[in-house]
Amino acid sequence: MKVTDKDVLYVADLANLELTLEERTRMVRDLNSILEYVDRLDELNTSGVSPMAQVSDRYGVPEKEGTATLAYAMRADELGKSLDHRMALENAPESDGTFFKVPKVIER
Repeated sequence: MKVTDKDVLYVADLANLELTLEERTRMVRDLNSILEYVDRLDELNTSGVSPMAQVSDRYGVPEKEGTATLAYAMRADELGKSLDHRMALENAPESDGTFFKVPKVIER
């Protein structure tokens, strides 16, 4: 699969970025270079190579399997006290008394 100028323009539009022709050309070249490298890595036979590092093995619960090794990081959702609406608005730079007022950042 090759990244085209059309692909870069599409993603730039989604991200609301304005790219020059030079930036688009460089982006197409760089992204295709990355994909070519990943394809080269994909050709390697790694079936006999053991993993060098696993975050879950280092920080997880070793006696458990799969995603359960990270069970220590999970906590139950508990209902807590919320910040009072009036107090939250007191700290706002601008409000209309009910909502925060913020500058418009999306034009379309």
